[in-house]
Amino acid sequence: MTAPLLELRDVGKQFGNAPDAIARLAGWFGATTSPSLLQAVDHVSLSLHAGEVLGLVGESGCGKSTLGRMAAGLHAPTSGTRWWRGQEVQHMSAAQRRQAQLAIQMIFQDPYASLNPRLRVQDIIGEAPLVHGLIRAAEQKDYVEQLLQRVGLDGAVLRRFPHQFSGGQRARIGIARALAVRPEMLVCDEAVAALDVSIQAQVLNLFIRLRDELNLTYLFISHDLGVVRHVSDRVLIMYLGRIVESAPVAEIFGHAHHPYTQALLASAPKLEVRKTSFIPIKGELPSPLQPPSGCHFHPRCPRAMARCAIEQPVLKEVAPLHFSACHLDVG
Repeated sequence: MTAPLLELRDVGKQFGNAPDAIARLAGWFGATTSPSLLQAVDHVSLSLHAGEVLGLVGESGCGKSTLGRMAAGLHAPTSGTRWWRGQEVQHMSAAQRRQAQLAIQMIFQDPYASLNPRLRVQDIIGEAPLVHGLIRAAEQKDYVEQLLQRVGLDGAVLRRFPHQFSGGQRARIGIARALAVRPEMLVCDEAVAALDVSIQAQVLNLFIRLRDELNLTYLFISHDLGVVRHVSDRVLIMYLGRIVESAPVAEIFGHAHHPYTQALLASAPKLEVRKTSFIPIKGELPSPLQPPSGCHFHPRCPRAMARCAIEQPVLKEVAPLHFSACHLDVG
């Protein structure tokens, strides 16, 4: 197999809070306080090959967006390394890092907040290729019109401001902006979460068409299992900053192994008519965000909880190309 287009090796990301007034005052008197750190991503490895669509799924707050921003180069990892086409980015020359940075673009979650309200569409889309020397100033208008037509918008709207567009149109403008520097890979962070269902379908079909036309590679981040199943080739399940399961999309939805993945699939809305049954549960109902003491991942692992308390699970192959970080039935 060829080298992956993008690879993250054992990356982690910590965020620290700035000291407040009391902590600064205590520092003036010689007192020492330990900084407050949040471990957003914890020892995650992933790889994407050219033309692949990798879905990243998890609940809110699990570290998906942080991992996507590290993949795009917007966040520097606290630990671990980032590789592009078989070369470690940290050891590249300045020119090579610039090319790698342009080759990975990000589409943000909120189309209302990610576009500068003071700029017209022509400048929003055409500024980056002009600054990086991909086009000349005289070519900007025609270039932006072509990009707008590619994403399904009329080229005549290039003199409008973002507030003059609907949510779906703004999402398309965000896609055109990402495509303007001719990337090889797009990181789509909840790119359709803020859209109506009918508009979501149109934008998802646009992503699929652009992938075929431009041979793009996607890291598609979402909490919507239906969206991920529609567009992805392979799926990563993320929980509490770690990858707990990795498999092709059909394997994940057909033979989920990790209890957290099974819980996600069971909680997905379904359109079916059946009699509702209620199962009495003794004691407190566990929450995925608040697992019981001693369990690293999910409370539905009674046989593995004791082992998880002393040994953190790691990804192991449970079937061909199917990896799960769970002591249950592994090893």
